[in-house]
Amino acid sequence: MAAKAEARRDRHSRLRKKISGTQERPRLYVRRSLHHLYALLVDDTRGHTLAAVSTVEKSVGGELGSKTNLDAAKAVGSAIAAKAKAAGISLVVFDRGGYKYHGRVRALADAAREAGLEF
Repeated sequence: MAAKAEARRDRHSRLRKKISGTQERPRLYVRRSLHHLYALLVDDTRGHTLAAVSTVEKSVGGELGSKTNLDAAKAVGSAIAAKAKAAGISLVVFDRGGYKYHGRVRALADAAREAGLEF
């Protein structure tokens, strides 16, 4: 199990060498855990998190049965897009966090795109 997590961290560090978020085009970072899903908009030039959404929040995960399935990922994607629009952000750089672009990560990205984010 530790080797799998270490391999994901290695993949993520390779990705992070190539992508970086700015104030105008922040990095949309996705983090999965066994129990929750997180999405953050990060400005790497200043080191600030501009917006964050997760299934831990009652507004997002409160009405969900499971906080780790595709429906939860879609809810997080829609919510992060809404927060981004409220902050005046429409362009982002997608950071999949070393995970495969598949399943929950893809569902989150598709929901964010449908809600108006461009990446």
